Amino acid sequence: MNIHEYQGKEILKKNGVKIAEGIVAETPEQAMEAAKKLGEMTGCKVWAVKAQIHAGGRGKGKIKGTEYRGVMIGKSLDEVKEKASQILGGTLVTLQTGPEGKKVNKVLVGADVYYPGAGQPKEYYMSILLDRATSRPVIIASTEGGMDIEEVAHSTPDKIFKVWIDPRVGLQGFQARNIAFKLGLSGNAFKEMVSFVTKLYAAFMSSDAAMIEINPVLRTSDDQILAVDAKVSLDDNALYRQPELANFRDITEEDPLEVEASENNLNYVKLDGNVGCMVNGAGLAMATMDMIKLSGGEPANFLDVGGGANAKTVEAGFRIILKDPNVKAILINIFGGIVRCDRVANGVVEAYKAIGDIRVPIIVRLQGTNAEEGAKIINESGLKVRSAVILKDAARLVQEAISGK
Repeated sequence: MNIHEYQGKEILKKNGVKIAEGIVAETPEQAMEAAKKLGEMTGCKVWAVKAQIHAGGRGKGKIKGTEYRGVMIGKSLDEVKEKASQILGGTLVTLQTGPEGKKVNKVLVGADVYYPGAGQPKEYYMSILLDRATSRPVIIASTEGGMDIEEVAHSTPDKIFKVWIDPRVGLQGFQARNIAFKLGLSGNAFKEMVSFVTKLYAAFMSSDAAMIEINPVLRTSDDQILAVDAKVSLDDNALYRQPELANFRDITEEDPLEVEASENNLNYVKLDGNVGCMVNGAGLAMATMDMIKLSGGEPANFLDVGGGANAKTVEAGFRIILKDPNVKAILINIFGGIVRCDRVANGVVEAYKAIGDIRVPIIVRLQGTNAEEGAKIINESGLKVRSAVILKDAARLVQEAISGK
C-alpha cells in the first residue's frame, strides 16, 4: 500500500528520524496558514509547496496545461498561497504517472532546510527494501541524491552501493558506520548519519514497510542529517497488525475498479488488454493470461476470485470486468478443487441473469470436481455463454470471440 509523503514522514518522526518539518494543506488558504505557522516554529522565510500524490518525480513533473511543477518554492506567504492554488486541483504528470497524470488533492508545505551556514548543504540518496533474492532487507545509498538519481543509476552505477541486513540480528553498528563512511562523512555529520540510518531501519521494520525511499537525505549547512522527502510503501499482507497505518490508505489515489474489487474481497489488477479473465488462484490466473496472449488477445485484467467462488463473487467480478470499455470477451477459468464446478456454473448463470444485458462473449472453462455437470449447466442455461473443458478449446473460443466469429 502506497502512502503520501506527509504520512511517511509521520512514521519516520515516530521512530526518531529527523525530517524536514511540514504541514499538509487542502486549500490555498490552509497552505498560507501552514507557511505562517512553520515560520513561527522554525524561523524560515522560504517554503516548499509539494504536491501529494502516489508517484515519484514530482519535482520534474508538471501540472497539465501550466508551467507549474509538482514541487514549487514560495518566498512569501502570498507566493505560497499562489503556488498552492495552481497545484491543488490540477493534474500532475510525472514519469511515474504516465500521460494521464494524477489529480492533486493535497499539498505539503515544508520549511526551508537549505539555510546558509558554515558548511555547504549536500544531498544523498537512501532507501531500504526487501531483496527477495536473498530474503534480506537491503539498504541502498548514494552520494548523489536529488532529482537526477535515475540518471545516476544509469550512467554511474558505481556511485550506488548496497548493504544487506541479516534479519535475525538486525542492522549492526559497524554497518551503519560503514554507510556513513562510504558517503564520505566525518565529524558530527558522520555521527548524525549513523543515527539516521539506525533509526530509518527501525522505522522500516516497525511499520512492516515494503520500501522506504528518502531522496534526498540532506546534510544541512550545520551538519544535521534530515529526510527532506519520503516515499513509503507498506506491506499489504501485514496491515492486519498495523491498524493505525491501514488508515493511511487513500482510495482517491487508486484505480476505482481495484478499490471496488478489494471491497468484494477480490484480487484485481487492471491491465490494458481486451480479454477480461476471472480465475480462482493466482498461479492459474497467470497461466490463463499467458493462454490469452497465445490466442491472439491481450489480458485486460488479473482477477482472482479465490477458492470460495460463488454467485455473489462471480457477479461482482462480472460487474468489475464489464466496466472496462476495452473488454471484448470474458474468459472464466475455474479449477474445481475446494469449490465444485457445478456450484461455479450455477453462480455464473445467476450472475449473468442478475446483471442482465451482457454484450460481450463469455467463455467458461471448468475443470476438476463435477466439471461435466458444470458444463451441462452452462450449455443448458439458454444464455450466450460457451463452455470448454480443456484449455485448448477455451483458447480457440477466445480467439473466435475477439475475431468476431
